[in-house]
Amino acid sequence: MIALNLSFHFQFRMTRSYNEFSEPIQEMIIMNEKLRPLFTPWKIGNCEIKNRIVMTSMGGTNLFGWMEINHFDKAGARFIKEAAENNAGLVLPGCQPVYNPMYGQWLHKNKKMFRDLAKWMPQFHQTGAKLFVQLTAGFGRSFTITEMMEKLYTNKVLRMAARPVMDLDKITASASPSPNRWSDKVPSREMSVEEIHEFIDSFARCAQLLQEAGVDGVEIHAVHEGYLLDQFTLKYVNHRNDEYGGSLENRYRFAAEIVKAIKEKCGKDFPVSLRYSVVSKTKGFRSGALPEEPYTEAGRDMEESILAAKYLEEAGYDMLNCDNGTYDAWYWAHPPVYMPKNCNLADVIELRKHVDIPVVCAGRMDVYTAADAIHNRKIDAAGFARAFLADRKWVTKLINDQANDIRPCILCHNGCFNMSHYSGVPNDQDLNDSLHLARCAVDAECMQWDKHYIKKTKKPKTVRIIGGGIAGMEAARVLRLRGHHPVIYEKDRQLGGVFIAGTSEPYKADMRQLISWYRRQMKALGIEVHMNEEIHSVNEFPHDPVIIATGAAPMILRNVKGHEKMIDAVDFLNGQDSGDQVAVIGGGLTGCEIAYELYQRNHKPFIVEMKNDLIAAKGVCLANSSYLREFFAWKQIPVYLETRLLEVRENEVVLKDKDGNVFTRKADTVISAAGYIPSPLADHARKDVYIIGDAKDTGTVKTAVWSAYEAAMKI
Repeated sequence: MIALNLSFHFQFRMTRSYNEFSEPIQEMIIMNEKLRPLFTPWKIGNCEIKNRIVMTSMGGTNLFGWMEINHFDKAGARFIKEAAENNAGLVLPGCQPVYNPMYGQWLHKNKKMFRDLAKWMPQFHQTGAKLFVQLTAGFGRSFTITEMMEKLYTNKVLRMAARPVMDLDKITASASPSPNRWSDKVPSREMSVEEIHEFIDSFARCAQLLQEAGVDGVEIHAVHEGYLLDQFTLKYVNHRNDEYGGSLENRYRFAAEIVKAIKEKCGKDFPVSLRYSVVSKTKGFRSGALPEEPYTEAGRDMEESILAAKYLEEAGYDMLNCDNGTYDAWYWAHPPVYMPKNCNLADVIELRKHVDIPVVCAGRMDVYTAADAIHNRKIDAAGFARAFLADRKWVTKLINDQANDIRPCILCHNGCFNMSHYSGVPNDQDLNDSLHLARCAVDAECMQWDKHYIKKTKKPKTVRIIGGGIAGMEAARVLRLRGHHPVIYEKDRQLGGVFIAGTSEPYKADMRQLISWYRRQMKALGIEVHMNEEIHSVNEFPHDPVIIATGAAPMILRNVKGHEKMIDAVDFLNGQDSGDQVAVIGGGLTGCEIAYELYQRNHKPFIVEMKNDLIAAKGVCLANSSYLREFFAWKQIPVYLETRLLEVRENEVVLKDKDGNVFTRKADTVISAAGYIPSPLADHARKDVYIIGDAKDTGTVKTAVWSAYEAAMKI
């Protein structure tokens, strides 16, 4: 009977014209008619949302703090309000654990921060946006274990001493005993029924306090991404024999009882959204399924997902906020640049046919595709997250037909989500990064307003910038906004530096947009630029401050016989031809991306890496690195780990493995991706000279942009 009613309502909705469903917001002038469907009102239960753009949750944008003592977080509130002021329709702060992993706090027990939130809510509502706070039970086996945490857990004395601050036994507890996603040393135990009931009660209490504070609704981070509540639903994790394991109804009972408890405390009209991964895309523990890869689903397939969604709708959920994946297939929930645009849309469209509540789709969404899907009633709204980190004003710019002025997210995860993992190492992430997520590689100010900010200068100076790459252009931009007169000297014929080569692959369109954005900023700000002019000494500018942004030089493997036969990675990326069989020397991110690109071009690459894993470096998010590792395994691209290059010969290379075995491999071309060495000007020892980007330390887009910003602040 439920399925029949759902089918009737769906058919009824589909017969209504687009204009009958919702009229455009009259007072808003949408310059691009193709985007108009994004700017029409809709409802979640009785809650009307002014447009179809949803800012989805990101860890670090929390209103009650992230991995710290709970409090009303002013930085999170500022970020949320800025997104709302710039025409996000529905805003969801970062997921808020009802039980804080740090210090063991139950969220509902800190009443003061709810009172502080209540005082702030009128300011937020002046924007016209709606606010749903996302609540989560936590991470379970997905909790990001660091080396320090491994030491705490494996030493019984330290484990007991650390419990008041970090009770790893409780934090990592799951549906059933299972391995941690990041570490073999900190396994998960099974949660008791009493613990489950304690969590359900806290969800309801938190929701009631949020309702009293004036929040428009809540979202339960439940059946999503392989977090704790999702672990109960997944058959490869949940092996319980009680009422929370076995059948579909039992496995989804935890999530269902949460919404029932909330509705009982808050009333049936208080909206409750569900963060929902439609399909798990997971082959098993620590093993995901790539787009188009044949596989057997270990988690939730579409057939189960449809039944589960109906069951959860019947339990009381008012909306499904959807994507795909688990922590074992993390690239679906946090798509890197290698994932196709709109990667989750087809599955979300299929799910929407079977429920009678609004459905949101997130995951590398293209705004035009989203608008078309909404217009044709395939989804109800579109979710965006990282775009707001890169540019809080992007929706306003879109409305005003200023899309070219939007600073693009480049899907790098360098600033927002750089939990890295490789063989033998748990989450290899600096503590500062662990505690401060939701920052942005391309926007140094984002969530760092106390550290990075524009302060007008009282003594304008001419500042000479040597190098017009990303770092040089960022320094010029900040200096100009501060009131200085920056002058860029670039030895080549165009601005962009090594980033031009680094973004040459067809799938890196978002990154190429960043170069275009910077070039437009240089023109818009009237920055003086000298092209084809190489500066050899800072002494050419004896009276002016100088910023050196000359980048890095490729590392030459002089100890390798025949190294002169190799071509550098940058030369290859800039268009130098390669043969059919290609040896890529270096299995870091650059080498792996080159091998990935070679395969796309129908070449036959293989990778030679001295370390025991590919991309064994800090700062590269597991969502990015696991995609490439699993892609090479699927496509059977040879990878030689713990292997050295001894010699480059005509049409072959000589290699030596960790056991001392020497062997050869045919190679028409050998590409060196062994790394880079900072290349500043030699005579830079002056107090008014600043070195930034790769010229200082080879790194990422984040290190280039942030170091440039900080240098520009000092002058």
